[in-house]
This record gives sequence, structure tokens and C-alpha cells, in this order.
Amino acid sequence: MTPLNPAELEIDLLCKGIRIDATCALTEDARFFSRTRAGLGSGLELVLPARSKDIWVNVPVEEDFVAATPYHLAKEGQRYVVRDDRDPSLAYAAVIPPQPLWYDRLTSKGTPMSKVGVLQGTYLGIYISNSCLYWYTTPSQACKFCTTGLNVGVNEVAAKDVDDVVETARAAKAESGVTFVHFNSGYQHGGKGLDEVAPYVKAVKERVGALVGVQVTPSKDLWKYDWLMDLGADHFSFCYEFHDPGAFARYLPGKEATLGQRAFFDAMEYCAKKMGPGRNSGEIIAGVEPIEETLKAIDYIVSVGCFPTVCIFRPVIGAEMEQVPSPPYEDMLPVMRYMYQACMRAGLPIGMAPNIEVSLIVNPDDAKFLVPTGPRKALYEAKLKAYKTLAGPLFWWKMRARPRPARMSDYQPQGRA
Repeated sequence: MTPLNPAELEIDLLCKGIRIDATCALTEDARFFSRTRAGLGSGLELVLPARSKDIWVNVPVEEDFVAATPYHLAKEGQRYVVRDDRDPSLAYAAVIPPQPLWYDRLTSKGTPMSKVGVLQGTYLGIYISNSCLYWYTTPSQACKFCTTGLNVGVNEVAAKDVDDVVETARAAKAESGVTFVHFNSGYQHGGKGLDEVAPYVKAVKERVGALVGVQVTPSKDLWKYDWLMDLGADHFSFCYEFHDPGAFARYLPGKEATLGQRAFFDAMEYCAKKMGPGRNSGEIIAGVEPIEETLKAIDYIVSVGCFPTVCIFRPVIGAEMEQVPSPPYEDMLPVMRYMYQACMRAGLPIGMAPNIEVSLIVNPDDAKFLVPTGPRKALYEAKLKAYKTLAGPLFWWKMRARPRPARMSDYQPQGRA
């Protein structure tokens, strides 16, 4: 059996999961399994070392489909390896990132920091507010693959206090080297996700100093994005999940009823035009709708100047789609290769920001391992390296803690609430 390269192994692990041998000492060596937010980060965080960049991956462990995986994690002496039952001679090196010490600390208000935010890869993820309101309609309008309503308020604090967020972000920056704080939320009353996230963005930019990302349901009041940009938001992620309108309506009933797919496109295109190429992302799920639709989604996202974040469908515990099969590796490999090639064709700057490795997806720059070396790829990689060097001072400037005095009233059109 031919060994897989690091990106190929990442994809196969996301599709198949991994079993944990009795030799492993994960309670001492690893981060705890974090069943927070939508549930995608519920697996084992591990790092696959590679020559040009390490690959972070959150591998399914507890879901039903993992019982059939050929992969198992073993501790051999002081090192961890991923072994494949299909070829006992194969052993892939793996590094288990340790649980940060700040996870066990309390904020000054007595809140466990790990219930405020968690590391997902190298960034700090924080779900800012009460659970998504789609979970509380009759019948439920929750997205079919999501478990937010089962996790928020149970495995993490339901409503995050701004001071708690600041203290947690400071600890994550100082002790874990975090450069990026990502805020997300489900659907809120009146679609006011941007209103709710604004105080957190302002606080982190002013009192911590970090890059800040925002992922909430889109606002049709596009001027609010200008307000958030001036408060310091560096990145917006637009989670529209499925490109096929029928799949969007079928699997995202709440988003279809309250927003519609077009709202995601309008907001994404607006922010991309305002902020420039490579600053925002469109997020989709691969492995549920036809592959052709996923490829169309990648083309569309890249065409408007955003980079694609492609999640391999994970049937998480408790979701309505819990028993839907995980997609086959053979389908996901060409999707991730296509993602990189699409970014390359567009000359899109990917992997620019310092120390941001997302473990829940195949990052666009992870997928470079899937594309054969050639003149076009070599030129693109050289340009990316040069761009990253030139962008270093800009990111340093963006990560300074400094005042952000933007007020909503300065952006709000006259007569609009």
C-alpha cells in the first residue's frame, strides 16, 4: 500500500476517524474532547508533521462510523503514531498538542476559561451567545447536521461575559500563542448577529490585541459590516453550507425561511469588495450534496475574492443527520485538490495570516500537497511566500491593542432601525 502524504492522510482521517489504543495516555497528553458549538470540534486534536507546514486535524473518535475505521492511534515509547490496519508496515508520525494550562483556570468572575472559549487548531473559538433560535421553533428549524442546541449552556457558558472573553483571550494569546480569535453565533432575534458580536470584537481589539474573525448569520443591513470593520473585524466567514438551492432549503430550514441563500451571497460579495481578496471566506459542507455542486461552490467563492473553507461532512452525535454516512475519501480527495487549484488559478492569497491553523477543515494551503509540482504551482507558491513576508508588518499592526471608537449611529442610514 502506498503511504499517504500528510494532506491525503488528513482527508482520510476526517472521513474515517480513528480508534484509540490502550497504549495511549490522552488524559495526560491531549486536549479534552470539546463537544461545543455545532459539534465539529468534538474529536481528537492532532498534528501531522510535514516538511513545509504541519497539518492540524480534529479527528472523529466517538461517532458511530469510527467503529469501521482502519486507523488507530498508538503510543510507542514516547511518540505517537497513526497506524493503518490495511498495511501494518505503515506508521505515520503524529504529535498530540497538550491541553493548555489556562483551560483549568477561572476568570475573575469565576467562570472556567474552557467554558468561554476553546482552541480549535491554533485559534481561539468563542460562541458568543445563547443557542441558535432555530432550535426553539415548532417544528424545529435547526440545521440538520448541527448540535449547537445540545452543547451551548451545557459544555460551554450560554451567554459570554465580555470581561470573561477578554481574560480568556489574553491567556490564550500569552500562553498558547493565539493570534486569531473567532466569534460565532447562531440565529438571533431579528437577525441581529452583528449587533451582538460588536462588543466582543471591540473588546478584543482594544484590550487584547489579536486578529478577529466573525461568523454569524448574514445581515441584510450591509452597512453594519462597515461598522464591524471599523471596530476591527479582520475576517468574515459566510456559512451557507450547500450550493444547490434545493439542498440549502432541505438541510437548512431555518436559514431558508428567515434569510434565503441570496443573503449569504450578498453579504459575502459586499465584504469581499470592501476588504479585498483573500480576507473573507465562504464555508460549505462536502459529502452531502452532489460533488458537482461543491465544485460550483468553490468556483463561486473564489470568483468573488474569498477563499473556500470546505468542511468534510461529519455525522456528529445528536444531530438529525447522525446516521448519514461519512463521505468516502475517494470523493473528498478531488474536491480538496480542486479547492487548491481554484485558488491558484485566481492567484488568491491563502495562508497569509500568522499562526492560524484550523483543525476542522482541510485548509486551502494544506491542499498544496495534493497538487503535483509544476511551473504554475511553483510560481504561485513563490508569490505566496513573498506576499506573506511583505504582509508581516501589516499583521503586526493589526494585532496591536488600540482604541476602536466606531459607533453604530455613525453608519446607520437615516430612518433605519
